[in-house]
Amino acid sequence: MTTTLPYAAPAAPERARRPGFWRAPVSAGTFREFGYTLTNLPVAIAGFVFAVTLFSLGAGLAVTLLGIPVYAAMLAGARGLGAVERRRARARLGLAVEDPAAARTPRAGGAWARSWARLGDAAGWRALLFQVVMFPWRVTSFCVAVTLWATGWAVALFPAYSWVFARYLDWPGYRVYDFTSGGEHHAYYIESPWQVAGVSAVGILLVLLTPLVIRALNGVDRAAVRSLLGR
Repeated sequence: MTTTLPYAAPAAPERARRPGFWRAPVSAGTFREFGYTLTNLPVAIAGFVFAVTLFSLGAGLAVTLLGIPVYAAMLAGARGLGAVERRRARARLGLAVEDPAAARTPRAGGAWARSWARLGDAAGWRALLFQVVMFPWRVTSFCVAVTLWATGWAVALFPAYSWVFARYLDWPGYRVYDFTSGGEHHAYYIESPWQVAGVSAVGILLVLLTPLVIRALNGVDRAAVRSLLGR
């Protein structure tokens, strides 16, 4: 006896194999996650401007009922932005999220009836909420990720360019501070080999920790995509 079971295409799982701690800074997975965080900023700005502009326009036109088609277009557009977010999460984060059910709109009654029906689209409202609530978080995560990434590599590679300060600026090393207080001059330079090595060690530690921070930041995006953009 043969039993036929319904077939469902396997969803792309989240990346199960994470790179080791020492290899993470140069792994493909880290670059994918960092690329996701970088592109979050322009995507978040576009989504937030879209949501706020159309919501405000629809609210202003609501007294004339012209706000109804504006809100319908807003929710349809929010669904489209949500689809883009799901594709980005799948490609960059390995996160597979099932698409929400299609919006139910009546075939009869014309465009006006379809616009009214669109207002009951819960998935569209969740997608719109996603654009609003994730905007400040994505700006924050972008700033944190870029700052850690740039600072870590710049400090880790300090021995490679520490000679520049003595050769071109006439400093004995990198100047940390230089000021005069109470007639006494205070200055501190990173100049000895041990100081240079210590600074580089701090940078290497930042480089190693940055992938963990980026993944933690993207964990908020993972949770938001699952809860607001899924079925």
